[in-house]
Amino acid sequence: MKDDLTREIELKSGVTAQLQGNMLKIKGPKGEIIRSFLHPKINLSIEGNKIVLFAPRSTKREKTMLGSFESHIVNMVQGVVEPYVYRLKICSGHFPMSVSVAGNEVVIKNFLGEAVPRKVEIMKGAEVKVTGEEIVVSSPDVEVAGQTAAKIETACKITNRDRRIFQDGCYITHKADKSVRA
Repeated sequence: MKDDLTREIELKSGVTAQLQGNMLKIKGPKGEIIRSFLHPKINLSIEGNKIVLFAPRSTKREKTMLGSFESHIVNMVQGVVEPYVYRLKICSGHFPMSVSVAGNEVVIKNFLGEAVPRKVEIMKGAEVKVTGEEIVVSSPDVEVAGQTAAKIETACKITNRDRRIFQDGCYITHKADKSVRA
């Protein structure tokens, strides 16, 4: 059965939204995010302090896309008010590993005694800080913060060794206010 679906997302105080074609720009006190929302049967509009998603005569596919669009917009609104923070723990049991930020790269030196440092590019819009044995990645965009943290964790992946013994690396411990590992 095909129904007309409408979803409304309330903007928080201090948050503004602009729509140019299919590009939605959300601006808040902690940053701004621009994202494209393109679907032939889903219409986006801004009415006062609300973002309205409308899908006329929607099928199951449009319902799922409408839910995805709504989740992305809610994450954008939440991110420009309070940025998403990922925390990684630096574990070095065999060799004293040093992690630093140089320009738009995270440099991991002396990982398992390697002479060549491992480098990870920081995605545009993310901010990385290294304090002691903790790496903090923050961004208003949850996908940018998560992808940057995942790249840092993947750069320290150990191959051809027993992972029960060689537990060195950078591991994600908190994902956007959720604890992952103890």
